[in-house]
Amino acid sequence: MENSETKQFKIPAYAAWIIALVATVGSLFFSEVMQLPPCVLCWYQRIAMYPLVLIIAAGIVLRDPKMKYYALPVSLTGMAIAIYHNLLYYGFIPDSITPCTQGISCTSVQIEWLGFITIPLMSLTAFICINLCLLFYKPTK
Repeated sequence: MENSETKQFKIPAYAAWIIALVATVGSLFFSEVMQLPPCVLCWYQRIAMYPLVLIIAAGIVLRDPKMKYYALPVSLTGMAIAIYHNLLYYGFIPDSITPCTQGISCTSVQIEWLGFITIPLMSLTAFICINLCLLFYKPTK
């Protein structure tokens, strides 16, 4: 039987997995259902987010104590891209150094809920939350 200490250490792993799953389903919803084409930086963030669902799930199922060491580099990379995307989106970085030369612009406004919630901000928030969950994850011995 599991004690409360064992359950406490599993919560961050499950939370990280749920956040990655919701972010993955959300990005697919935006592109496939709402027909919002992703920009180049969004694609790179997807490349980092989608595997996290499988990596974290495998770590939970296999009870791998080293799971965070596999997932954290992928999530940190995604967060770095998301930070760059937000700095570009909000005008802190000039458009002249953007990788979005073809297709949709990385600074185009597709969604702006409540006047400030954008797709790049949602991605950054998801990566920050996943990173925090993984940092707080302490496997049981």
